Amino acid sequence: MDALFDALDAHAEQNPGYDVEHSSGVLSFITPTGTYVINKQPPNRQIWLSSPVSGPIQFGWDKDTNEWIDIRGSGTTLKGLIEGELGAKVDVNV
Repeated sequence: MDALFDALDAHAEQNPGYDVEHSSGVLSFITPTGTYVINKQPPNRQIWLSSPVSGPIQFGWDKDTNEWIDIRGSGTTLKGLIEGELGAKVDVNV
């Protein structure tokens, strides 16, 4: 979360219309087309992401692949979604 915040913050500082906030385990990235919210859920051992593109998705840690994977079984990974959606907007490499 810290590395992602740093990358998004660097982008937001140089581009009007973008902003990023990180507080109490919640990272919000405001873009001209909507807001991404990434939220840690320690009791559930999950990360929740709300995207203006793909909607809300809950990710659970998969120890076999060492990745955060959509708990609904779509196979979507948190890393893949962030790189795909945010990478297209702000050239973020996770």
